[in-house]
Amino acid sequence: MKVLGIRFCKVAHADDAKAIAALLGENGLGLTPMDLGQSDGFSGAVFPVDEGAKQGLGSWIELWAAGEQMPEMTMLQIVVDDADAYAERAKKNGLDVKGPDDAHGERIYYLEGAGGMPIAFLSKA
Repeated sequence: MKVLGIRFCKVAHADDAKAIAALLGENGLGLTPMDLGQSDGFSGAVFPVDEGAKQGLGSWIELWAAGEQMPEMTMLQIVVDDADAYAERAKKNGLDVKGPDDAHGERIYYLEGAGGMPIAFLSKA
């Protein structure tokens, strides 16, 4: 079992998400966002931080504007080589694992960390 990447996802009030994206972006810390094809206004930004992110396997930072379908939250996503194997291990260790869900070409499992923080681990489906 191997970790292939870490994704940090923050869903916040639109002004806050936009401000964080600006801080991380080219006029701040110098990260280059992916082109999401957005037209009007700010809905989100994704900053890949390694070459694997371009294939959907690596690490990145996601920022999204909160809305009716996406409440404010912070989530940690761990990209692994075999989500099923990680789920089995987590369950054997007494963790309350939910899933899997298959979405966007990924197999995703969920659990709740301390303080209610959502944690997901996923692999290519």
